[in-house]
Amino acid sequence: MLIVSCSTVKRVKDGKFLLTENEIEVDGKVTSNERLNNIPLQKPNSSINFFPLNLHIYNLARPNRDSIFEDWLDKSNRRKRLTNTLSKKQLNKLKQSTLSFNTWLKRIGEAPTILNEEKTEKTKNRLRAYYYKRGFLYNEVNYTIEKDSNKKAQVKYTITKNLPSIIDTLKTTIKTPIIDSIYKASIDASLIKEGQQYDEDNFTNERLRINKLMRNSGFYFFGQDYVRFEIDTFKSRNSLNTELFIDNRIIRYSDSTNTRPFKVFKIKAVNIITDASNENLIDTKQIKDSTTYNGYNLYSFNKLKFKPKALTDAIFIKKGDVYRDIDRTRTSDYLNQLQMFRYPTVDYVADETDSTLVANILLSPLKKYKLQFAFDVSQSNIQTIGFAFSTGLKIRNILRGAKTLDISALGSIGASKDAGNNEDSFFDINEFGGSVGLTIPRIFFPLNTNNIIPKSMSPNTKINISATSQQNIGLDRQTLSSILAYNWFPSKKVTNRLELFNIQYVRNLNPENYFGVYSNSFDRLNDIARDIGYIGSNDELLNPPSDYGPADVFIDDVLNNNTSLSQGDVGYTDVNNINQRQDRLTENNLILSTNFNYTRDTRIDLSDNNFSRFKYHVELAGNLLSGISNLTNSNRNSNGRYEILNVPFSQYFKTELDYVKYFGKRGRKNVLAARAYFGIAIPFGNSSNIPFVESFFAGGPNDNRAWTAYNLGPGSSQNTNEFNEANLKLHFSLEQRFNLFGNFDGALFVDAGNIWNAFGNVEDDPQSTFNNFKSLRNIAVGSGFGIRYDFTFFVLRSDIGFKTYDPSLTKGNRWFTNYNFSNATYNIGINYPF
Repeated sequence: MLIVSCSTVKRVKDGKFLLTENEIEVDGKVTSNERLNNIPLQKPNSSINFFPLNLHIYNLARPNRDSIFEDWLDKSNRRKRLTNTLSKKQLNKLKQSTLSFNTWLKRIGEAPTILNEEKTEKTKNRLRAYYYKRGFLYNEVNYTIEKDSNKKAQVKYTITKNLPSIIDTLKTTIKTPIIDSIYKASIDASLIKEGQQYDEDNFTNERLRINKLMRNSGFYFFGQDYVRFEIDTFKSRNSLNTELFIDNRIIRYSDSTNTRPFKVFKIKAVNIITDASNENLIDTKQIKDSTTYNGYNLYSFNKLKFKPKALTDAIFIKKGDVYRDIDRTRTSDYLNQLQMFRYPTVDYVADETDSTLVANILLSPLKKYKLQFAFDVSQSNIQTIGFAFSTGLKIRNILRGAKTLDISALGSIGASKDAGNNEDSFFDINEFGGSVGLTIPRIFFPLNTNNIIPKSMSPNTKINISATSQQNIGLDRQTLSSILAYNWFPSKKVTNRLELFNIQYVRNLNPENYFGVYSNSFDRLNDIARDIGYIGSNDELLNPPSDYGPADVFIDDVLNNNTSLSQGDVGYTDVNNINQRQDRLTENNLILSTNFNYTRDTRIDLSDNNFSRFKYHVELAGNLLSGISNLTNSNRNSNGRYEILNVPFSQYFKTELDYVKYFGKRGRKNVLAARAYFGIAIPFGNSSNIPFVESFFAGGPNDNRAWTAYNLGPGSSQNTNEFNEANLKLHFSLEQRFNLFGNFDGALFVDAGNIWNAFGNVEDDPQSTFNNFKSLRNIAVGSGFGIRYDFTFFVLRSDIGFKTYDPSLTKGNRWFTNYNFSNATYNIGINYPF
């Protein structure tokens, strides 16, 4: 109320006007074109839903705060009293604190935009230049300023484009014959054509295209400055004659210049200096080791530490080839991806006598060993406090082959109340594990893959083996996994990853403690047992840590029709679902899968806020093991499943599609972000359900933020399970992000989605199952707002989500029923949710 009561013109001096609006009208219509509306040199103060919050914050600061404070001290002998009470030093600190707060208000706020008619005139010229560059050479721009008695002003720009100018003829004057022939051979790719509307950007981009073409055709000394256009605008108002000039090469001497036709340069030799550190180069040490391999010369100031092939595989510059800029770029990129060298460089030395180049590739190796440590303190709904420690050792250039070996270890301990024991236990949660990974800078495969995945795509192979043992949710488990994966990059925007073999073995160490962990399921069994008189109204199905307890006996009695419950009863269905879930979450898993991941990201850098990112994942598991089992006529277990090492292997198909789109301007914090996600995993063959580790869940700080993680779904069911998951998922998010003040940003968001069981996975509950498109009515909707603090290198995020549409409630009572702060979900996260 204090901020709202402040006038927006509070700090606007008499005779000055606050700019409140810029309006741009093009050919009689007001335009909302963002690029055009960013041209004015003066813009109204930023606002949130038309409320200029930053301006009001600035207005809270008082001008001349220093003199105001001094005047306050001089009144009623206040300075003397405060000096005697606080001391002179403390009084000065009080003053500094007051002034600092006033300065802080000015810094995070936004000073009023005072109308400057000189800048308005410059904006008029900028608008005219904008349309001139796009072919409207004779456009007209005017403006009017409306001022009111409240010291506010609005500016309206009126633009008349008139007819555009068209390129009538395009002539070329290219003095070097070979350049002329190369240009004419690529004329179809030209960005400038006869009959085209004049656009200055086309001429700029055509100069870049020609320069790139010639630099990749052997013309080492060619540069963009040799390309120029002359445009004749005197033929008529709307018809232009254009001529392209490409001059001969200019050679400058100390006192004169000379011109001669451009020549094609070829690579005479490629020299690789494998330890070109500053120390070795400055001290001008003598070469002590050298060798020649496939036309490459390798030199070292000390003993050569790399196998020649390990380095030459990363070099795209070849002896005898025509010079190409792209070869230099690819060589630098590949060498950087090896993570073996510090700022590798490629230099050329030209020999004018025979038009040849010597390529010198300077490599300065990084340290062979790199040791890293990390420590973390955390808290969750499982543990009251936890401490985690991890360490990693990176060893470069294994076996002199530019390979990298990564060895890591992790350990964590936490304190909680054991879910299976009523007695408190300190540090009863723990996890220990380690992994070993080898990165090979090529496709490691028995057959030659260069024709399919050329080395220009910077391919690499990663082999990883990891193992963990954890005691954290009462069940305890051991996990062993191994991955053989290939990565390659067809372009800077696209990343491909093929995991040829991904093996996971999960062993549950304490399955008998299931009902100690999943207490909601245990409570539901007790309620059903009491309702049918299986136990007394005050009794409980005690389930001590053993292989088979009273709860398990009750489940067997229900499913074997030894109780009053029968199929179709709600209690019978619930017991059956609990039994299926128990079997699924306590069984050991063996997964052997092959999967492919495709990512296309158009984002240029962190300041780019107008981009898209698409991820596609497809996975097939169990087919190889199923084929082997069929061929060897292996025995099946009592459930009809094949087993490997006494463990039934999983067989399923899984795919995921994830699309993210940002709508915004580079460097601007006002961004509209959208996300769409679809995932499904279908069991078949040796499996009737999806392993828990491969299933989908909904809710959480990066999903539907109105529900906590694992708490949403499946479908419209009112599940009270600790972890709700299923095999089909849909998710959509829309988020408007904006700056509040300073480094504080805000967001308004809407999240929608849910999970379902489909294709016979796990449960038969119709409320949890996706049957047809009518099931989409059970998509949950959450909405809310968030506040973020931008630390530049990361964003600390706090979001509040409200259940807007809750499909678990009765129909007609789903919209806005629990839309309040008491039922809201509070999320804290790092960086943006998508």
